[in-house]
Amino acid sequence: MPMPPEPPFQHRPYDGSTRPFTVGLKPIGEETWLEPDQFLDAHLAEKERLFAQDLRAVFRAEEDTCAAQREVLDLVTDNLMRFHPLTHRVEAGSATVIGTGRRIAFGQEPALLTASKLVQEDLVIMREGPDGYRLVAASVCFPSSWRLSEKIGRSMSGIHEGVPDFNGARMGQVVGRLFENLATDQLVCRFNWSIYPDDNLHHPIPEGIAFAVTEESLARLFLRVERQTLRRLPKSGDIVFTIRIHHDPLAKLAEQEDRKRIASDLRSQLMDLTADQLDYKGMIRARDEIAETLERM
Repeated sequence: MPMPPEPPFQHRPYDGSTRPFTVGLKPIGEETWLEPDQFLDAHLAEKERLFAQDLRAVFRAEEDTCAAQREVLDLVTDNLMRFHPLTHRVEAGSATVIGTGRRIAFGQEPALLTASKLVQEDLVIMREGPDGYRLVAASVCFPSSWRLSEKIGRSMSGIHEGVPDFNGARMGQVVGRLFENLATDQLVCRFNWSIYPDDNLHHPIPEGIAFAVTEESLARLFLRVERQTLRRLPKSGDIVFTIRIHHDPLAKLAEQEDRKRIASDLRSQLMDLTADQLDYKGMIRARDEIAETLERM
């Protein structure tokens, strides 16, 4: 049975409900932890391509993470079995992604890699260390302007080096306390967003908008929304961090019934970004043109 299409602009972190470069965590239920949608087959195919092309570029794991990886796989398969029977079937020793021809066997590769081949989310394991939580294992096929090879093994402060308002500011302290106090029965979610010049999922290299933005060229841009979740693994005590990419083509904006509100909300957040924040998002040159075009809409 095909899945009903998810509407564009499903998640709108730019609507004023959260502020960019803040923690902005909200509790979620187990049933919404993972988000399979009509792009499941395409996203998994892109993961397969990246795994085959250069596995170490998108998957890394320290040797003592095997048990934590299995915990993640157990959580993922249990969630798929309970809440996503239209897209996944879990059996003894394997899982099937329904309608795609994919049957993933367990035990033939690192468990985190197996889990990543079942879902659209990227999966990251964070472990407590002397300098705070650090990245010890990850399958990250769809990074937003960063490379896994440069982040593996690093602490939260190291991972976020160069991110405006994180290190030396309240945000880094809040994230540190969150990681320390997160209970095993808590699931929390936050969002990031930016505007990208294309809909490529794999974006390890920062790429700003280099062309002049008009109403015609605005339709070539994509809102890239990252939905991130956090939960503590019940046995190891490590934290699993998921990242799910949603692409909203701005070409579809004119078709939305509430397009005026979407354009207004997006413009307001763009205009509120500082120069450092705009530079980090790759929009320092194009912000005013985008804002003016959205205002005309």
